[in-house]
Amino acid sequence: MRRYKKGTSGNPSGRPTGSRNRATLLAEQLLDGEAEQLVRQAVKLAKKGNVHALRLCLERVLPIRKERSIELELPPAQNAVELTANLQRILAAVGEGRITPGEMQALTEVLKAQARLFESVEVERRLQALEGSLSEVRAYRSQQASEAQRFGLENYDRREFHRADPKDEKAA
Repeated sequence: MRRYKKGTSGNPSGRPTGSRNRATLLAEQLLDGEAEQLVRQAVKLAKKGNVHALRLCLERVLPIRKERSIELELPPAQNAVELTANLQRILAAVGEGRITPGEMQALTEVLKAQARLFESVEVERRLQALEGSLSEVRAYRSQQASEAQRFGLENYDRREFHRADPKDEKAA
């Protein structure tokens, strides 16, 4: 059982969301504009053998890249066959070592999203075709009912009329 409602702070007068630590803000102000000089000094220290100084300063100035851009030609796919070809290109790139398995996984997620989109478009197209056919069937049935009335079939039941055995029609 919770003491506080979800989304409500236990200390409403506490630190506002998004506020930053004073020490961090002060350090940023001190380093602002000094990055170039610090890097130069770190390089001098590193040349003298102090690798830790270089690493410390460079990590602050140049953050570690989490992702990289990759060069892989994947033409825009218009159908499932082209998606399959793009998947083959991705697998070949992994096999050749041009991209990592993690990058392959990210790219295949994009292909999966495209495949779902193609499926949705196909379902929508089929649904529209079925709805169009339904209106044609309704118009045909309405025409049959009016023809039946014209010929004096007051007790005309469309369901019975449509259930007629095809063998009976061939014998007649």
